[in-house]
Amino acid sequence: MEKKTQNPGTFGRLLSYVFGKYAVKIAVVIVCIIISAISSVAATSFMQKLIDECITPGLTEGFEAVAPKILGTLFAMAIIYLAGVFCSWLYTRLMATVTQGTLEHLRVDMYDKMQDLPLRYFDSNSHGDIMSTYTNDTDAIRQLIGQSLPTLIQSVLTIGAIFLLMLNYSIWLTLVVIAFIAVMLTVVKKLGGNSAKYMDAQQKSVAKEEGYIEEIMNGQKVVKVFCHEDESKKDFTAINDELFGNSNLANKYGNILMPALNNLGNIMYVVIAIVGAVLALAGAMNLSLSGAGVITVGIIVSFLSMARQLSQTLGQTSMQVSMIAMGVAGAARVFALMDEQPERDEGYVTMVRAKKNAQGEYEECADGEWVWRHPHQEDGSVTYEPLKGDIELQDVDFGYVPEKQVLHGITLHAKPGQKIAFVGATGAGKTTITNLINRFYDIDGGKIRYDGINIKKIKKADLRGSLGIVLQDVNLFTGTVMENIRYGRLDATDEECIAAAKLANADGFISRLPEGYNTMLTGNAANLSQGQRQLISIARAAVANPPVMILDEATSSIDTRTEALVQDGMDNLMKGRTVFVIAHRLSTVRNSDEIIVLDHGRIREQGTHDELMEKKGSYYQLYTGAFELE
Repeated sequence: MEKKTQNPGTFGRLLSYVFGKYAVKIAVVIVCIIISAISSVAATSFMQKLIDECITPGLTEGFEAVAPKILGTLFAMAIIYLAGVFCSWLYTRLMATVTQGTLEHLRVDMYDKMQDLPLRYFDSNSHGDIMSTYTNDTDAIRQLIGQSLPTLIQSVLTIGAIFLLMLNYSIWLTLVVIAFIAVMLTVVKKLGGNSAKYMDAQQKSVAKEEGYIEEIMNGQKVVKVFCHEDESKKDFTAINDELFGNSNLANKYGNILMPALNNLGNIMYVVIAIVGAVLALAGAMNLSLSGAGVITVGIIVSFLSMARQLSQTLGQTSMQVSMIAMGVAGAARVFALMDEQPERDEGYVTMVRAKKNAQGEYEECADGEWVWRHPHQEDGSVTYEPLKGDIELQDVDFGYVPEKQVLHGITLHAKPGQKIAFVGATGAGKTTITNLINRFYDIDGGKIRYDGINIKKIKKADLRGSLGIVLQDVNLFTGTVMENIRYGRLDATDEECIAAAKLANADGFISRLPEGYNTMLTGNAANLSQGQRQLISIARAAVANPPVMILDEATSSIDTRTEALVQDGMDNLMKGRTVFVIAHRLSTVRNSDEIIVLDHGRIREQGTHDELMEKKGSYYQLYTGAFELE
């Protein structure tokens, strides 16, 4: 999933999340940071006062004379220090709440947006890459909000306060500091910029590696069956080496930065001591240096202390550059997901319950039959159409990508209660047709009508609520067997879920489970056989009780004995419903009302089993084994 990571609005957008819900806490944090920064600088000022106004006079007047002043100065320093410590503790606690709350908000918004994304997005992006957005990228944001931003704000305030105090003491010494700071900033720009660049690359490499691991974890059986362990190790090593390279360069530049700044700080310390001593001696010998002012021992000591504090603060700030860059890159990936185009739904026809009154007109009510509520935009009138399950495709064209057409002029009509079977080689377009009926994808040409209504006019949630689907690849969720069956209709009672399980012939094996319907399933129900999982998925579709059912290779993963049970349950389930069946086992579609043979996205033959056998065409060859499905 290649996402843009350079967006000038990303940082501001992230701050809007932080300030949006926690403006009061952030205001308190900023006040605490200001107090904490002032207290750290004030200590340096007290040091000058302690030396020049207490210790130096004490050498000549005696310490008894200045003892009260020393105690007062030390007491004031203690108060300032305690205030700084308390404020540091308070803003750290507050920022922990702000950080985790902001991440919670981001994750909720991401998940909400993800539910609105079209199926095309998940087909074209690695699941591991998407998961990395929830883990690695949000963790980078956590470090940015919880650590880097407070450190940056406090550092800026501390540096500003130090410069003001320096200017108050000596312009000459301040100019020395400014000269060294200019050199330090040049180093920060060079090394920090490289570190930020590779931090961005590191985030992408982490996402790529997670995507690969997720892919291999899902296909571990295939890897072992085909003895591809060594090949997968080589592929992983290549991806891991890429991650190592980017991480190594990011940390190399980041780790060089602090020692470089420390060494420059040490040189600055020595130069300030020399220049300060020269200025102090010049003042002692009454030599006039323009703008030098009076340089005392206390000022020199304070300046040295401030210079050390300044270089350390600048070093801490520079160390946050790469973390900020990584956090912004993570935020950009998060917002890129949020900015994906949601699934479009221009439908306005909805599915409601209604029944006819004495005048023969439909009135909406809770105990009525399901009907389509069709508001007409031309005159504002509303009509109701019974939900029958009549599906008609008229000259439908479709391609997943514009340059490659998958379906060509598909026309078919499934009347209510009919069973329509699709057969054909892999890639012929069987599943694609059912995806279009669900509106997982929108057609490029032609029309699809449901009970005479263009499905583009039907709201997608209502359209899909009227369809049941059983897939070849079963997806069960963490929870009890009962909860997984109820997933088909959340308001279904236990009795309705059990009845659906009996209809699907799943009740027998469920009753033999350790806790029956309350047995907990985890890891996509790995403790059940493939056939048992499929039976639960069929029960899940049955409890939804839709008028149209789609069975996509529903029995392909089931053994022969289980298939007989399933087929019996399916026959009960299909009564009175429109059913679309996709199957490789042609024996399961013999009783279909119409069998459609697809080849490269086109309908080659259609008719009943007997009609197609009489033609002795493609279906006849498939059924008799003269030609096999691939």
